[in-house]
Amino acid sequence: MGKSKGGRRRQAGAEAVVESVDGGLAELIPDRERPRAWTLVIDGAPQSHVDLDDPAYLSFEYQRRLGHVIDLVAPPGRPVHAVHLGGGALTLARYVAATRPRSTQQVVERDGPLVQLVRRELPLDPNARIRVRSTDAREGLAKVPDGWADLVITDVFSGARTPAHLTSTEFLDDVRRALKPSGVYAANLADGPPLAHLRGQIATAAARFERLALVADPAVLRGKRFGNAVLVASDHPLPTAELTRLAASDPHPARVEHGRTLTDFTGGAAPVTDLAAVASPAPPASVFR
Repeated sequence: MGKSKGGRRRQAGAEAVVESVDGGLAELIPDRERPRAWTLVIDGAPQSHVDLDDPAYLSFEYQRRLGHVIDLVAPPGRPVHAVHLGGGALTLARYVAATRPRSTQQVVERDGPLVQLVRRELPLDPNARIRVRSTDAREGLAKVPDGWADLVITDVFSGARTPAHLTSTEFLDDVRRALKPSGVYAANLADGPPLAHLRGQIATAAARFERLALVADPAVLRGKRFGNAVLVASDHPLPTAELTRLAASDPHPARVEHGRTLTDFTGGAAPVTDLAAVASPAPPASVFR
């Protein structure tokens, strides 16, 4: 566990770092266009991208969309309390620290060897108030005090699939417990046609939160291809107009659905409970080619 398989090797004209972690074979691959930027890949699946010189730079589409949620969760620059379920290369925690200085953050990442690799090769700003726990996401969430968080983000994948126990109403009950009354929940979801998982997750969130929004590529929403969608939920009104504007201005524009349109999109899907929960579908191999 955590032993190096090959150590450093040459890739794309620069040195990559390759190590075995609990989740598989992790690769930190240098970005040829940004001097101190790296992409984390696990078992061939890209997980996250970090630019150590510019932690406010978000390369991946889904991370840009989560970045918009972070930007809108409080007035610009105001510190927040954030919980990240799933750490990866700690991209979004770094983003919060860069854009909202003095924020206090908790990251829950089950893969201890991955955390060690990221800390060693992509060190955090020592002044950032980021605590990382190496434990299961639900176990880590259970340790968050009641009403502590302004924002809870779920971005957990095991073998490119969201674990079943992070898809249920019982899981969202604990998310709501940890959130402030005005807090916001955001989840990175992945699905493809016929979008049964995505519809079920929207129905599950609707059973626990008053307001929802979904940010996704129009082709994904039409069931034309497999991809990511960001689900946003709160008991307070969401800034859907601002979110729509930001999502539309991205290099890969996304659509924001909310209200009756989003309810209709679920197609009568039922909320998911722990007893019925299953992992999200595995992406087709062509997604990572």
